[in-house]
Amino acid sequence: MTVYQRCMMSKKDTAQFWDTAHRYLDHQLKVIRQVSSHTIDSYRDCLNSFINYLERIENVGRKKISFHNFEKETIKRYQTWMVMEQGLAPKTCNLRLTAIRAFLEYAAQEYLWIMPVYTDACTIVGVKTTNHAIEYFEPHEMTALLSAPSENNKTDRRNQMMLIFLYDTAARVAEARHVKVSDLHLDAEVPYVTLLGKGRKYRNIPLMDKTILHLKRFLKDFHGSELKTDMPLFYSKIHGQVHELSSDTFEKMIKRYAAQCRAGGYPMPDNVHCHMIRKTRAMDLYREGVPLTHIQQLLGHENISTTSGFYAFATLDVLAKAMETVNPDNGIKSWSNPDTLERLYRL
Repeated sequence: MTVYQRCMMSKKDTAQFWDTAHRYLDHQLKVIRQVSSHTIDSYRDCLNSFINYLERIENVGRKKISFHNFEKETIKRYQTWMVMEQGLAPKTCNLRLTAIRAFLEYAAQEYLWIMPVYTDACTIVGVKTTNHAIEYFEPHEMTALLSAPSENNKTDRRNQMMLIFLYDTAARVAEARHVKVSDLHLDAEVPYVTLLGKGRKYRNIPLMDKTILHLKRFLKDFHGSELKTDMPLFYSKIHGQVHELSSDTFEKMIKRYAAQCRAGGYPMPDNVHCHMIRKTRAMDLYREGVPLTHIQQLLGHENISTTSGFYAFATLDVLAKAMETVNPDNGIKSWSNPDTLERLYRL
């Protein structure tokens, strides 16, 4: 093969790579799989991170990058670089590896010769992660948080409804933000709300009686007698225009009420965030003996292993309390002692 032929082949490989990458992000993910813009941005960032590594560390010009640069040893060097040089968290490293694999899987379906590249990438072991005990609110903390908003302030009343809704439905913030009035089915035989979750999958969540009463009062107060079904359930008005609330609005809200609770003498976890309410709801149901399959359905987890892995440590907590009940304090190390449980959670 002549130098000219090799040059033309290289340009063809590069063009094939960039064309495939654009089709994957802008068509496969967006149009065919209809994943959220947040997920697309995340995958785009992950792929750009690897491309930037190839440029800066492997000295591969952007205009020369092709699927040949996705060989196993290169990806392993990238993995080592992320851990040793960048000091990135294992979760971040593994997310980027997952994004590379997903892209190569799509490319292998388009071009058969890429299949060995994809299968090699699948053999790379992810960075070892450390299991941490999940963060959630204890019952007295959740009660204090729900009681923090004032009933005399309209914004506080809206925020209290948001907190109640997040707890009762175990919704993700992104799911709660996008709920419209039409998603509420309060007059159904079993009242429920429809949530649009990850992967654009819908799920119906039953609503408790107290929550229904709160919602009806909220709808009357914030939406009036003539309900516009396409309006966001939770909204703000800027210059008279209705706007969907941002994720930051949710997070700032819970941090403000947590700080308010602390100032009033009610202890709160250090770094509170809305996702803790979702975990708290699941944990409360778990403690009450609700089967993991039901909790999986509530949370919208596609795989039961996600749910069981997430709450597996709770078994120790439940087991310890059961043992404490049948074994009263007799001078032996208490299983409910925080230090003891802390060590148990890290076995």
